[in-house]
Amino acid sequence: MKIYSGKSVLEGIALGKLYLLRKQECLMYPLYAADAQKENMRLKEASETVKAELEQLYRLALLQTQQPQAEIFPALKLVLDDEAYLSCIQRKIQKGISAEAAVHETGNELSEQFAALQDSYFAARAADIQDVSQRLLRALTGNAVQAVELTEPVILVADDLTPGETLHLDKSKILAFVTKKGAVNSHTSILARALNIPALVGTDFLWEELRDGMTAAVDGTEGQLIVSPDEQTLSEMEQKRQALWQEQESVKELVGKENITSDGRKIEVLANIGSLKELENALRFDAGGIGLFRTEFLYMEREAYPAEQVQFEIYREVLGRMNGKKVVIRTLDIGSDKRASYFELPEEENPAMGYRAIRICLDREGMFKTQLRAIYRASVYGNAAILFPMITSEEEIIKIRQITEAVKQELDMQNIPYAKVELGIMIETPAAALISDILAQKVDFFSIGTNDLTQYTLAVDRLNPQLEKYYDARHPAVLRMIRMTVENGHKAGISVGICGELAADLKLTQTFMEMGVDSLSVSPLYVLKLRRSIRSM
Repeated sequence: MKIYSGKSVLEGIALGKLYLLRKQECLMYPLYAADAQKENMRLKEASETVKAELEQLYRLALLQTQQPQAEIFPALKLVLDDEAYLSCIQRKIQKGISAEAAVHETGNELSEQFAALQDSYFAARAADIQDVSQRLLRALTGNAVQAVELTEPVILVADDLTPGETLHLDKSKILAFVTKKGAVNSHTSILARALNIPALVGTDFLWEELRDGMTAAVDGTEGQLIVSPDEQTLSEMEQKRQALWQEQESVKELVGKENITSDGRKIEVLANIGSLKELENALRFDAGGIGLFRTEFLYMEREAYPAEQVQFEIYREVLGRMNGKKVVIRTLDIGSDKRASYFELPEEENPAMGYRAIRICLDREGMFKTQLRAIYRASVYGNAAILFPMITSEEEIIKIRQITEAVKQELDMQNIPYAKVELGIMIETPAAALISDILAQKVDFFSIGTNDLTQYTLAVDRLNPQLEKYYDARHPAVLRMIRMTVENGHKAGISVGICGELAADLKLTQTFMEMGVDSLSVSPLYVLKLRRSIRSM
């Protein structure tokens, strides 16, 4: 029996046979080229091919995971536009090196520089550079990725896996995966968590000690790969696996139960969704409604603005299937890390604080009205509410009200029915929190987006893992903002919910209830766990 240590990406136990994935990247290509202009043109064409490939992977990820995890692929596209990366390749081409050789050398040089910094953030970026470089090489040489054909469930072992390779694996035949390289915050690790696959990265195994078909166990709780375990170890692993399974099954008993504490306090537990696939989980785990329906996927998976009828049919399906439970539909929140090429958004030094969300919608009124018309038309099929993101002023709400009234007048003139729809805003900027007493007079409800509220309050880019140690959603300043918003909302007689990741923080559930928060909206997978926590208070 041999035990290897790694970094656990997701707690879980897997028992099965090893499948060794040794990737052969022996791509044949010329080392030198006389025509630099031609090589640069080939590089540009290959880059466009890879961008299209990443766009397809993004759409596949939307079907298999949640939208935040799918954002990995638009992020990889940014490497292809990175000036340092491209200029390094182009300098080599100017010296008479072929496009293939220039890409290969640049990928190795930059990834080695990042990996040598001994930092988890830069280790993840090194993997991104290698991933994009290999895609460019395949595009330049015309070599397609070889598919992995699995005939039975296995524990997959590899040097490393790219997000694209992870997505294309047959998940029904992957018990776990173990890689020699990789970081816990790498894009592949993020996907593994989203797909609920136990995984170890940075594992210290030796290839010469492993063979296909060897019996092994992956212990995600301890971060271990155990090869050829003895009978006692196998028994212990099976007991651990059963205990984890029973833990997951136990919460299913709470389907149909109320979110109420032992002393009678009640709070709504809702679900955040970003696609119809996630709607299935919201229904399966008995969410009390949809507290946040992100509509970006309707725009980001297309090459042009989605038509009103397309949006109407999706909103109608969600409302109908929720069978009268409230569905809070957030209007388009694009910009920052969420982009679509046809929007032609400008490049910005600091996009997280730039042209995004309601700012774009108020500028592109035709697009905004199309979405609002679709929501209002669908409202007769259920209990709809509309949520507007990134509000910072009273003037924005006044403008939104004018546009919604114009939309309703248009529908009245066309004899198109619609129901009464509550209008709410997201409190995700310090500005909105600080004037929440004023804003509460203008809307029907508040929803606190703790992800952005934290980053803006603490001046920390939440998408930059290098700043992870500074990103503290439990910071006293953030909690004070939440308390202030709840108090001001209730003084005005409106409900206040939380829809950011902090809503699923079980260590703060009682604090939120004591503040008087009316609802918590979380990933569907957390609905029953949160319900159990509330009922145990």
